[in-house]
Amino acid sequence: MDVLGSFLGTIVVEAGRILCGSVYHKIGSFVKFQSNCNALKREMESLIDLKNSLKDELTSDERNGKVAATQVQEWLRKVEEIELGVNLIQAGIIPNNENLCRCCLNCSLRCRLSREVEEKLKEVKRLLSASHFPGGLVAVNSRVKVVEHIPGPSIEGQPTASRNLGRVFDLLEDDGVRIIGIWGMGGVGKTTLVKNLNNKLESSSLAQPFSLVLWVIVSKDMDLKRIQAQIAERLKLPIIEDVQRMAISLFERLKKEKKFLLILDDIWERIDLDDVGIPRPPEFHMGSKIILTSRSQEVCTGMITDKLLKVQVLSDEESWALFCQNAGEVADGENIKPLAEDITRECRGLPLAIITVGRAMRGKTMVELWKDALRALRRSIPDVRGIEKEVFRPLKCSYDLLEGQNIKPCFLYCSLFSEDFNIDVSELTQCWVAEGLLDEHQNLDESFNMGMALIESLIASCLLDQGAFPGTVKMHDVVRDVAIWIASSEQGSESLVRSGMGLNQIPEGVKWKSLKRISFMENKITRLPDSVMECSEVSTLLLQRNFPLERVPEGFLQGFQALRVLNLSRTPIRSLPLSHVRLDELRALLLSGCNYLNEFPPLGGLSRLQVLDLSGTPIRELPQGIEELSNLRQLILQRTKVLGTIRPATISRLSRLEVLDMRFSAYKWGLQGKEEEGQATLEELEFLQHLIAIYVKLDNIPNLPLGYSSLLQRLLRFHIDIREHDYRIPYDQHCKSDERKIIVGPMNVSEGRLEGLLMSNTSKLVFFDCTGMSKMCENLVRNTHVGFTALKSLKIARCDSLAPTRGNAHARHDVLPNLEELTLHRLEFLKSISELIGQLGLKFSRLRFIQVSSCRRLKYLIPGNLSQNLESLEEIKLSDCDSLRSLFHYSIVHNPIPNLRILKLDDLVSFCRWQMSWPCLEQIEVRKCPLLRKLPLSTQSANMLREIRGELKWWNLLEWDDDQTKSSLQQHFQAI
Repeated sequence: MDVLGSFLGTIVVEAGRILCGSVYHKIGSFVKFQSNCNALKREMESLIDLKNSLKDELTSDERNGKVAATQVQEWLRKVEEIELGVNLIQAGIIPNNENLCRCCLNCSLRCRLSREVEEKLKEVKRLLSASHFPGGLVAVNSRVKVVEHIPGPSIEGQPTASRNLGRVFDLLEDDGVRIIGIWGMGGVGKTTLVKNLNNKLESSSLAQPFSLVLWVIVSKDMDLKRIQAQIAERLKLPIIEDVQRMAISLFERLKKEKKFLLILDDIWERIDLDDVGIPRPPEFHMGSKIILTSRSQEVCTGMITDKLLKVQVLSDEESWALFCQNAGEVADGENIKPLAEDITRECRGLPLAIITVGRAMRGKTMVELWKDALRALRRSIPDVRGIEKEVFRPLKCSYDLLEGQNIKPCFLYCSLFSEDFNIDVSELTQCWVAEGLLDEHQNLDESFNMGMALIESLIASCLLDQGAFPGTVKMHDVVRDVAIWIASSEQGSESLVRSGMGLNQIPEGVKWKSLKRISFMENKITRLPDSVMECSEVSTLLLQRNFPLERVPEGFLQGFQALRVLNLSRTPIRSLPLSHVRLDELRALLLSGCNYLNEFPPLGGLSRLQVLDLSGTPIRELPQGIEELSNLRQLILQRTKVLGTIRPATISRLSRLEVLDMRFSAYKWGLQGKEEEGQATLEELEFLQHLIAIYVKLDNIPNLPLGYSSLLQRLLRFHIDIREHDYRIPYDQHCKSDERKIIVGPMNVSEGRLEGLLMSNTSKLVFFDCTGMSKMCENLVRNTHVGFTALKSLKIARCDSLAPTRGNAHARHDVLPNLEELTLHRLEFLKSISELIGQLGLKFSRLRFIQVSSCRRLKYLIPGNLSQNLESLEEIKLSDCDSLRSLFHYSIVHNPIPNLRILKLDDLVSFCRWQMSWPCLEQIEVRKCPLLRKLPLSTQSANMLREIRGELKWWNLLEWDDDQTKSSLQQHFQAI
């Protein structure tokens, strides 16, 4: 407005300089323009004052849950528009002020601005006259209900869902949790859960109830306008087409809520809350919360959730109850009930499938109809009414949205395995690489890592589950049915899946030519056709676990010209046909567990073979022609218990070999200069430039120099088993992805030189049944001045004394400076770990875990000189140590283990004689310790505990210094 005022002064001065009559008209125009500008300024100021007054009054109403009437909101919108227009006129006047003042120089510009001022003045006056609202400022019945009831099924009587609901309520009470992600596979009941949550909030006893609860459906085709419209409708706000302006309106309204809960249901991709107009807690509201539901864990984490809750499938009892609820009384009939129970089991606890199938079978009394429904479900055929529309197609949406190279065919490949089968991840990635689904130009570790990334994405999308065993995954049966349904129809992925169906022969009438993959695994097939199968496009053939199958006929494989993966594992076949060597495209030949297979044709013709798995076969020597497999990358000879011959220069000719796995094999590699006639030596492997991992057995400790770096230094991992004679190792030999492990024993280690091996990046060292340990320790101390820095884990079991020999000085430096794990088992001589500390100068500054078991003479664990070094120790496990009286050698005022989190005691008489402070202790487990009557816990450390496990009888007999400590721990006790 000040711009208009300053402009008028300039006009007056300039007008006095006009001398000719022809300019008089222009002076009149200027005077009129001046009058309009003055009027616009006055009227605009009045309009802005009125707008601000109305907004202040509305703010008070909105706090009470009311919203502005529609005509009021429209009036305010128009005021903001006219205010913007006036500001634009000002922006036009300022830069042209000089030209306007030179009367004749810019008449057209002056006329245009004059018209705009006149029009804006009329609009302002019209808005002022329309500022009286007979119906009031707020809408009639405009109060927004705190909770709006949402129709949906109840979860009453469903313990799993009720527990989940209780967990969500707990998170709503937690001030540290602001955004909660609820995820799980499609049809598992996430929406039902949040509907029940929403409906119970109105009557809930939350300490600080919500002032507003908003439930919004997002769905697959995310549309910001639709999301905003749902929120605006709930808030009784007018819907604005412009997304940005709507976001501002929602933001301003929600900002005024004291504490709101927003439920965004069925999210398929990350949503930017700012774009919607949602204030982020806790920037504006400390108590406000947001709940997300999604099929994808990655979507939830991408929304920066504070807590994740996975909704699991129903238990068998809940599944049956839900099925009967939907199928009605007919499901409990004498002849139908066994079939109904089998059908329920086929749904594997998935509520959506249970409800759909139950409703489809409601009122059907003919046993034949139930048998047909069971057949269709077992064959993954959506013949049951409603299954395709209500179950298969919604689940397929998760498949459709998978992103990433080849992730969809990798997912479909998993359906080849049997129902509820625990799929070995290593075997799965082998097949993916052989099929060309993973880049075969990467090394095997890189391919495995890529495979794991795909698997994690599929797990996060609820399309795969963790298996029952480490290193395995499996598919939910209904998801597997959907995958088979997809693969049977998608061009280029057509599959025939008949795994785990009890077949005793290959079915007839199949259109073999159109198939890409075939699975007959886990059946009872006794024989295969002795004729050429027209399977020219088939790339995978799975026949493993057909326990009656003793023979593969000569003609059977001749039609599989494109075969890349052939799996005959766990079958009693005795030989392979010659026809298999003409499989020019074969990449993976898997024969693990073929316990009778000892006859092979020459393998040299399999020029493209990359993986050969002969684990558990009774071979005595390697098959003829194996040295000609120039593309072989992985040779697996685990559990070859009678393998006695590997001809020299055989393995070294496999120029592309990356992994040689001979765990639990009988074959011992020789050492150059000490080998027997015809024995392959470890040194041969140095010529394999692509080698990244070996698992081998040696005759004795190799005499490697300290600077040795040719082979072991460049391996990513190795597992070397050193023993003088065959002996069953009673320890886990599983090798982690980055582990470099050496097992020694039983043998005398006093003369061997381990220094060279330990300098080769060895990370884990195990001694069992060894003698000469003290002398070996002296050698280690004598031959290193920097310590074995790579070693992180040491296990000593059933070995002789570690006490230094007379006259031998203790180490002056820590031989194992980075040791993180120490395990001692059945060391009859051990009274304390001081002996080990003294021999090797151990400081234990990085020790995280210590386990001592069956050391009967051990009196105390931690000597006094160690009390300053155990700040990294997090877990202690003690068991079967009869003489143990205290953890510490003497009473220690301060706590030498400040970061201990887990303490497990088993079969002990005593543990600690005095109370101590354990500031980080979270878990205690006590088993078979009836004489342990008192826990060494102060009140402060008792408050930190989250779990105590032990026998109920032991717990009831414990003695306490005060009732407060006992009562605070009672809630954390779990009987075992």
